Amino acid sequence: MCAIKLFIIVKIVTEVKELKNLINAFRLNNPKDNIGFIPTMGALHQGHVSLIDAASDLCNFVITSIFVNPTQFNDKKDLERYPRTIEADMEVLANTACDVLFLPTVAEMYPIKDAVYSIDLNGLDQVMEGKFRQGHFDGVCNIVESFFRIIAPDKAFFGIKDFQQVAIIKHMTKVRALKVDVVTCPILRDASGLAMSSRNALLSPQEKESARILNWVLKLGKLLVQEGKPLSEIKENMLALFAQGSLDLEYLEIVDNDTLQAVNSVQPNISACIVAYCGNVRLIDNIQLN
Repeated sequence: MCAIKLFIIVKIVTEVKELKNLINAFRLNNPKDNIGFIPTMGALHQGHVSLIDAASDLCNFVITSIFVNPTQFNDKKDLERYPRTIEADMEVLANTACDVLFLPTVAEMYPIKDAVYSIDLNGLDQVMEGKFRQGHFDGVCNIVESFFRIIAPDKAFFGIKDFQQVAIIKHMTKVRALKVDVVTCPILRDASGLAMSSRNALLSPQEKESARILNWVLKLGKLLVQEGKPLSEIKENMLALFAQGSLDLEYLEIVDNDTLQAVNSVQPNISACIVAYCGNVRLIDNIQLN
C-alpha cells in the first residue's frame, strides 16, 4: 500500500515533451517508485474514480489522460455526440489521488496526419464490437500504444466493462513487447444496477430507468448458469427478458473469456456480453457467468 496522498490541484500537461520531462524527473528522483496510468475520454464518473483509486493503491505516481480519440469512432455523429465536460472532469480529479492530467490535442497525439496503423489482433477484433464497429480497435490500439510509449507506465488500469477492449489491449501489449502490467478493475454500477459509463450522461431519466434491463438480463444469465441450465435455454430466456423492455438489441453473445469466440455450451471461463441502443445512445455491459 502506497502512502496516503493529500488531494491538491492536479497538474495539467498538454504536450508530449513536457510530460516526458516530468516523467523522467520523477524516475530520476524516485528510482524505486512506479507510475500508474488511466487513459480516459473524459466525462468522468465514479467508475473512473475507482480506477484512479486502484492506481493510487498500487502506484506512487498517477497519471490520467483525457483524450476523445477520433480514430476509434467509425461514426462521425457518434464522435460529435460524445460528451465533453472538461470543467466538471477537473472537479472530479481534484478529489482524487491523480497527480497529473495529460490533456493533449489531436495534433499532439497524431502529428502525422492519416498515418497508417496496423496490428494483428489474432481475430480478437473480428467479433462483437469489432463486427459492428469496423476499425474501432485499430483506433483503440493506436492511441493506447502511443500513450504507453510516451508514458511507459508500470501499470495501466482499465475497467472490465469494456470486456473485449481489455482483452485486446492485453494482446497488443504482449505483441508489441511493452512492459506494462494491464490491471483490470470491476464494473461500478449505480443504485439501479446500470453500469457506469460516460454515455449515461446522454440519457434522460426515463431512458436510464429503461436501461436497467441490461443488468437484469445479465444477472438472469448468471442465475441460470448456476442452476445448471443448458446454454440454448439460458440465451433464449435472456432474450425473452430483454424483449420485455424498450431497448434495441445490437447483440447478446456468450463467449470464451480468452478467445472471445461464442461458445455452444456452458463451460468454465465464459462471459455474457450485451450491447443495445437506448434511444440514440449505445450501451455496453457484461457479466462473468462462471
